[in-house]
Amino acid sequence: MPNQEMLVRGCRSPESILCVRDLRITPRAHCELIHLASTAICVVVSLIHAGRVPYLNSRAESAIDEQLSLSHNPVGTDIFTMNHDQLMERIRARWAGEEVQAKRQEEVGHLMQRNNWNKFPGAQPVSFARSHFEELKKHDYYVCEKTDGQRYLMYMAKGINDFDQPVSYQYLIDRKNQYYYVDNPPFPNPDKRPEEFHIDTILDGELVEDRERSGSVIKFLVFDVLIYNGKDLRSRPLDKRLGYLKMFIIKPYTDMLKANPAYRKDLSFEVKDKDTEFAYALHKMFEDIIPKVKEVHGNDGLIFTCRETPYVSGTDKHILKWKSPEENTVDFLMHITWAVADPDPDDTDQAVYNDYDALPSEIGLYIYHGNSGDYARVGNLYLTEDEWEQIKSKGIPVQDSIVECYLEDTSMANGHSVNGETFDSRRWRFHRFREDKEEANHVTTFQSVKASIEDHVTEKELLEHAEEIRAAWKRRREEEAKRNKSVAH
Repeated sequence: MPNQEMLVRGCRSPESILCVRDLRITPRAHCELIHLASTAICVVVSLIHAGRVPYLNSRAESAIDEQLSLSHNPVGTDIFTMNHDQLMERIRARWAGEEVQAKRQEEVGHLMQRNNWNKFPGAQPVSFARSHFEELKKHDYYVCEKTDGQRYLMYMAKGINDFDQPVSYQYLIDRKNQYYYVDNPPFPNPDKRPEEFHIDTILDGELVEDRERSGSVIKFLVFDVLIYNGKDLRSRPLDKRLGYLKMFIIKPYTDMLKANPAYRKDLSFEVKDKDTEFAYALHKMFEDIIPKVKEVHGNDGLIFTCRETPYVSGTDKHILKWKSPEENTVDFLMHITWAVADPDPDDTDQAVYNDYDALPSEIGLYIYHGNSGDYARVGNLYLTEDEWEQIKSKGIPVQDSIVECYLEDTSMANGHSVNGETFDSRRWRFHRFREDKEEANHVTTFQSVKASIEDHVTEKELLEHAEEIRAAWKRRREEEAKRNKSVAH
């Protein structure tokens, strides 16, 4: 591992900040002013697009409907390339504002019995390593395809409208623990008790964009339910939680849309449960499900989730994320050392200055170590001139941003692998910005991904283990049946 260089996020180096008092009206200063102004404009425009304007009072949710306006899909932009603010605009979502957001964060904290309300309450997987084959044989796991979407929790909150009537409000909670109100029909309770619509309910899922014959459709694919009408389901087996999801949330919601077709026209996105299989159904996943999924939206692997263990906020060692070796990625903090331009002939002090247009002289990649925002440098990002131009064209601030990167194998010669390749013989390449995240991956996550890359577990190996996983699963069912029979007698 490269020599670790520490960085405290927020205490940025001088070259990453432009100070007004240092600017002179010279060609050099003019260049820096343009950079500063364009960055500020990008930030303001992004905030406007996201609707991030706090509302004026604590009952403002009831007025949100009047503030929403129909949005359009940016030309040539889909959910895989649009940033977070563009996605929120696309689904007509509005930031809740500081006051409402704090109130909803407190509610979710109480429902999930969490003291730290400011952290994203969702579970995070670990990368699949070779040692996990034994885990799949010892315990019951389910598997679903890993969609290349954007992760959110959905919170169905209780509110009061202007007529003092109880209503259900829907919020999407992003990885930064920001709350966005969405103007969709509420989810009906099957028995209309205790309320006509679901409240105090939390779902886990991701937004994806399906390419269909009639056009593109954004969907929220749900893969777990944590809280159901105030009832904590997290300690229940996964199959029981999925049963609640299908029978008491998705089915009544789907029936409502069938009975009221006009509702569907006003949806900013559709809601569906995600297909889940037994962990040994890997041939079906690779040969049937994933090919079909790739026709409508992206896929970048598999997610294995343990049936027996409870849902855990934060890193959960019983949720396993498998990606093909070439698709494993890490989220880094990207810190740029700018290229230096020659002094301008008209500049009297002949001082050098940062050239924000040129390819940076160095781009450091940092991982998160916790504490008070400590970061450690673990490598550099390799960029081509064309890639840098594409990044600049996005018009967003890039210094100290979170970027998702993959390892490129530099030990390939004429298309053939060279023996003796090591982790350090590869280089990190840019995949995409992660505007949905406030921090880079923690050092433990980085080490987990590194181990996964080094283990190099392939699709072929997964398929080779499928029958052993199935046989172990069947043995556990037979043993369970024998125990139940002996208890009955």
